[in-house]
Amino acid sequence: MVLVFFIVILSHLAGMSHGQLKVGFYGKTCPNAETIVSTVVRQVAASDQNIAPVLLRLHFHDCFVQGCDGSILIENGAIGERHAFGHQGVSGFEVIERAKEEIERVCPGIVSCADIVALAARDAVVLANGPSYEVETGRRDGMISNLSLADNMPDVSDSIQILKAKFSQKGLSDKDLVVLSAAHTIGTTACFFMTQRLYDFSPGGGSDPSIDPSFLPELMTTCPRNGDVNVRLPIDRGSSGEFDKNILQNVRNGFAVLQSDASLYEDVETRSIVDSYFGILGPIFGISFEDDFANAMVKMGRIDVLTGLQGKIRRVCSRF
Repeated sequence: MVLVFFIVILSHLAGMSHGQLKVGFYGKTCPNAETIVSTVVRQVAASDQNIAPVLLRLHFHDCFVQGCDGSILIENGAIGERHAFGHQGVSGFEVIERAKEEIERVCPGIVSCADIVALAARDAVVLANGPSYEVETGRRDGMISNLSLADNMPDVSDSIQILKAKFSQKGLSDKDLVVLSAAHTIGTTACFFMTQRLYDFSPGGGSDPSIDPSFLPELMTTCPRNGDVNVRLPIDRGSSGEFDKNILQNVRNGFAVLQSDASLYEDVETRSIVDSYFGILGPIFGISFEDDFANAMVKMGRIDVLTGLQGKIRRVCSRF
């Protein structure tokens, strides 16, 4: 009888160690988890209109370094991942901590910080009138946070070939690259990321020739040479407060703000994907930017996740 008991226990643990993400993972152990996260996000958004792109970017940056494991949240001094050059400007940590604190009061030690990041990103998209989608949960929190591990983050100055390679390494397709880049439909960027594109674009120097000539003076006025690099400008010209596909239309017309977004139209494959969202036959063939974005977010949320007995459940998201 004792032997049978241990066999059952070992079988159960083996199943846990190979656990999978699933929708409603906390349905029995912490049924109010998703509601708590969405409530916190809405409360923060009431006083901070920029929180939607902030939380969306936080999820992206977390997943692209060691997978979606909450490692970017750790504050362990100068070597911490959150201080990596590739994570410049990433924020929203206090929102995740606030949601975690409220969840811990009702479900201590149950919900991972990594899952809270994923849920908050979805809620942020919805707040910006973007598509809602079901978030798979069951992630565990990682045990490593080092800025050197973020060296290979996608960068605004990367060529389209490099961007495609970096996304492919994470199991993401060219379509995922296009629609996840289109998350720039909400939010702003700093002139710091524009200087090279406007004044020292290689080869040859000068400005990026892909910028529409009528748009260039507008960018240069906002971000003058030797000006304040912390000045911010909308990434999606004309529609920065609304989640829509307007940014892809800007890419087509030479009005992309970021070099990485503009590069989507330099490649045959990614250009055809961008164009597909504006073809008259798109609706007939079921082509939907919103659906593709939602699917890409779910797919990104699966990158190198820790489940089962892997990782830990942190009580405080910023500390191991």
